[in-house]
Amino acid sequence: MSPKVRVLLLAVLALVTVVPRAHAAPDVVEYELVISEQEVAPAGTRVRGLVVNGSSPGPVLRFHEGDTARIRVTNALEHEETSIHWHGLLVPNEMDGVPRLTTPPIGPGESHDFEFTLRQAGTYWYHSHTALQEQRGVLGAIVIEPAEPDGIEADRDHVLVLSDWTNESTTEVMRTLMRGSEAYSRRKGTMQSIVGASEAGALDAYFARERDRMPAMDVSDVAYDAFLANGERTALFEADPGERVRLRIVNAGASTYFYVSAGEGGLTIVAADGQLVEPLRVDRLLIGMAETYDVLVTVPPSGGLEVRATSQDGSGHATARLGDGPAVPATDPPRPDLYDLRATMTGALDATRPSTAPRADTPRPPAPYRELRARASTAFDPALPRRDIEMRLTGDMTTYRWGFDGKAFYEEPLVPVREGEVVRITLVNDTMMHHPIHLHGHFFRVVHQGDEEEDPRAPLKHTVDVPPMGTRVIEFLCDEPGDWLFHCHLLYHMDAGMTRVVSYRAHEPDHTIDVDPGMLGAPYAFVDGVLATHMSMGMAHVMWRKESFGVEWDLAFHGHHGHDPEREVDLFWRHYVDANLSTVAGYRFSNVHGTDDRVFGGIEYRWPYMVRSSLTFDGERDARLDLVKVFTLTENVDAHLGFRYDTNQGSEVHAGFEYALSKRFSAVLDWHSDHGLGLGVGFAL
Repeated sequence: MSPKVRVLLLAVLALVTVVPRAHAAPDVVEYELVISEQEVAPAGTRVRGLVVNGSSPGPVLRFHEGDTARIRVTNALEHEETSIHWHGLLVPNEMDGVPRLTTPPIGPGESHDFEFTLRQAGTYWYHSHTALQEQRGVLGAIVIEPAEPDGIEADRDHVLVLSDWTNESTTEVMRTLMRGSEAYSRRKGTMQSIVGASEAGALDAYFARERDRMPAMDVSDVAYDAFLANGERTALFEADPGERVRLRIVNAGASTYFYVSAGEGGLTIVAADGQLVEPLRVDRLLIGMAETYDVLVTVPPSGGLEVRATSQDGSGHATARLGDGPAVPATDPPRPDLYDLRATMTGALDATRPSTAPRADTPRPPAPYRELRARASTAFDPALPRRDIEMRLTGDMTTYRWGFDGKAFYEEPLVPVREGEVVRITLVNDTMMHHPIHLHGHFFRVVHQGDEEEDPRAPLKHTVDVPPMGTRVIEFLCDEPGDWLFHCHLLYHMDAGMTRVVSYRAHEPDHTIDVDPGMLGAPYAFVDGVLATHMSMGMAHVMWRKESFGVEWDLAFHGHHGHDPEREVDLFWRHYVDANLSTVAGYRFSNVHGTDDRVFGGIEYRWPYMVRSSLTFDGERDARLDLVKVFTLTENVDAHLGFRYDTNQGSEVHAGFEYALSKRFSAVLDWHSDHGLGLGVGFAL
């Protein structure tokens, strides 16, 4: 049987089994999920994507609290492993679906059977935890009806799965981010520049940020081709005028926070991450990746209502339309003011204000945790042993390295805990980005800061937004033994190292963990340079973890002072220490007059105002100092100025302009004090 025929048969079988099969016992609900690859076009261009039972999102899995779920996951991919994680569900550790850590990966042509009892009710979801397959489409919603009525009165109940879509391969997205490319910012219109700052009256703030060596803030990392509601730009739901609709919203985006708003009447939150809360009305809801919210909306007399999910960076939105009548339209929030750092601090300030203080009146509100109240006390027994942990969220957009306390997962993988204790984790965000932090296998209390007394009804969640330069405090009871993943649910941050394992057995001297090799850092190759009429310069290298290995060239096409054209080629090894400091060593091949081939080594440092420097010494006892500053003049135009002093060769000055033509190519005007003026093309391959 050919692979295509096999995939077709499996998909047909899966479509049949998307409705629970007849089963021997009334409390056993069975599904079959088939993960395969096919052509898809969610953004209008046909590309290869991943689907579950022939679609993305996959089928909604529906259960009742107390049911036994019996789910067979079949991998119909030809060359890839896959996996499924049951996000937010309290399941036995071996059923959690994290490949190798808790559950065997599902190889091509293989199946894996999951079976567990549903210990909770609410809205949850499932997704692949293999590589970056979630971005490619392996995701779907889970709805668990309560064993007893939950008191939420609604005429209709609909599921709304939000996601983001890129036509690029996930490997290319990751390469773009690790390169430090500004291509996505340019494409989204979120590029900070000197001219833009001047027009916004924010030049002082712009240069103050550079003085503090903070890269330009961009709110989100990736430029997406589409934002989707149930796999479409617009999702249609049945509803009649005056009906009250319960929308179960899942943010299944890989790296997009959404602002959700309704065209009329606002949103009433009745559950967060599947857990019931006291009804809370909001005009607009910020929902982070992996969070779920159940909200109530009312269809107006016109018979139509738009619920809009706008990407946090303002680059696009997805729409849910309720009813057949003329829809009352929703509106987008204003785009973020990227030059006003105070605007980005709203979430940090909100996290520390007393819950009795009025909510910030802003069209771009923070997460609603301060107002959320569980229906009953969530407080833990004060007699239980307690332990406090502080974890700092750290990262560097320039080289796209992310982690906790300055370390990636491969450097420090474990957070040790012991069964029976209450662990309180203070999450301190040292970056200018939001991070949605998710703990597998547990719910945690989001503890309010700024209150004199803790609220015993602090909400329970499995994922929490930690705002830029802000702090969140969470606490959980260690009552689910095993090794559980704890990570940022911004998919590319997780892949780059912002991951840990909460381990009940870490204190055992012989305890080891096994994880997907991709979680330990994957190598990426880059070629960046300029080819001009007077010279060529550039670098080809491979980045892996904190290391970079490659070749750097500086080739003149014309002689100088009667000598042959000068050429230098460096084989190098660069070690990243932190966002501002690296070490470098290598071997230099040179035909510059008066020099020989030699070894070299030194340090590279980023000074205030984002000035890059390099100080090296070579085997001939010569020293070299390089200083480079790039000025972002407009969204598409950069100016660069460089100075070099070499104790053997003397001084050189290098300056020019670069105009971005596309993601990979730019037009370059360059002047070098030794080699003159040239026109050329910059490339990033």
